[in-house]
Amino acid sequence: MTSIAGNAASYFVDRHRSEGRGDKVAYRQAGTGRTLTYGGLETGAGQVAGALQRAGIRREERAAMIVLDTLEFPQLFFGALKCGVVPVPVNTLLAAPVYQSILADSRATILFVSAALWDTVAPALDANPWLREIVVLGDSAPANTITYSDFVDGAPICETLAASPDEVAFWLYSSGSTGAPKGVQHVHASMQATAETYGAHVLGLKETDTVLSAAKLFFAYGLGNAMTFPLAVGATSVLFSGRPAPADMLAAMAAEKPTVFCGVPTLYAAMVAGMDSAGAPDAPLRRAISAGEALPEDVGVRWEAHTGVAVLDGVGSTEMLHIFLSNRSDDVCYGTSGTAVPGYDLRLVDEAGADVPHGEVGELLVRGASAAAGYWNQRSKSRDTFLGEWTRTGDKYIQRTDGRHVYCGRTDDMFKVSGIWVSPFEVEQALASHPSVLEAAVVPMRDADGLEKPRAYVVLQGAPETDLEAVLKEHVKNRIGKWKYPRRVDVVDDLPKTATGKIQRFRLRE
Repeated sequence: MTSIAGNAASYFVDRHRSEGRGDKVAYRQAGTGRTLTYGGLETGAGQVAGALQRAGIRREERAAMIVLDTLEFPQLFFGALKCGVVPVPVNTLLAAPVYQSILADSRATILFVSAALWDTVAPALDANPWLREIVVLGDSAPANTITYSDFVDGAPICETLAASPDEVAFWLYSSGSTGAPKGVQHVHASMQATAETYGAHVLGLKETDTVLSAAKLFFAYGLGNAMTFPLAVGATSVLFSGRPAPADMLAAMAAEKPTVFCGVPTLYAAMVAGMDSAGAPDAPLRRAISAGEALPEDVGVRWEAHTGVAVLDGVGSTEMLHIFLSNRSDDVCYGTSGTAVPGYDLRLVDEAGADVPHGEVGELLVRGASAAAGYWNQRSKSRDTFLGEWTRTGDKYIQRTDGRHVYCGRTDDMFKVSGIWVSPFEVEQALASHPSVLEAAVVPMRDADGLEKPRAYVVLQGAPETDLEAVLKEHVKNRIGKWKYPRRVDVVDDLPKTATGKIQRFRLRE
């Protein structure tokens, strides 16, 4: 097959057979024995492209993917790219009304949906005027749908179409940690840009690596972990289709023997708690990375003590496609987000857009080649977020004199106590360092005088101490300062989160 410059499918899929990897396993499906070679990925993606063309799905039309992390996912994604159709991976943990909204917003003309999700998705399809084809990944097809096997059966294998590197290739819907998801449009060049920056300079993935990502493929972080970076170097990815419960992830590490593990802070905290009692799984791990939210220092220290491998905490966003600020394997400082990934520039600015000096809180702006083209049908929000070459992240940071960045919280989550900014994350870290606390979230509350003060919600591990609220307040005072402690502490069973593990503090504020 001819390699066409510009189309991301050319670089990530088509070149491997000619480079001698046709028979190498690109993907393993955890717990099933199913595998997909690099040659099989190229053939499968080409057949998906042919099936899309046969079905009359035209170039630049959207193909929604409500698909679990199975071997079909990369074939669908790159098959769409091959023929110029725009794949739109969608969160697999949403409710029908949200699916209805996303399908209407994207105006997808074809939908791919895993059979296990059909009962949830089906109510969202009523009165949809855009969908012309619904493909179910399963053994049987409900009324007015077709199975995946029947959809691709006998389809011609489509050559990769030429595309501009600046042409919109795929969409991702933002995770909605601060509200409704937005359609983020990424161009073909963005995926390779992340591979040549974070993938090459921080992750340092090798062809001999095996990657296990708890973050799902519909998530920008997971897409890079399990597709972009492994395919860029010819490595192997392990796909886990279920929800990444801590015990299941520990079992998967023991069974699949990954050399690279990709998780999020909430999961790391729970896995560390499991290792405290059962020990670390037997896996040849050489690299562990974290993103989604800032990693609490205590969690990173305990993970490294159990596994002997540091967690490289980093910061990325759907708008930038992957991580642009990170710790490095030779320069880990827990409690910080590290320094700029080579290929990216960072600024911290005040409310007027002026740069702030070291040690002062500012909003993080980033510049790099992987920035999105904009939000779909959200002109005002696009103009507010994408400021020429710079992208507004919505994160508040302090840059230390050593160049490392310390996370303070989302712009919408920050608040002042006695006229001084309080970082919810700093208070949460202090709470999580107490042995009784698994995780915590902090939001402002109004006291009797109408003034804002910190309020904490905590999830416990083990039996609570006597007079826990007083103990935690004193613990925070001793860790980070007398005035930052939470004036009220509520114990809850869990915290509201997005499917990507980000705490939805706006729901706690409400």
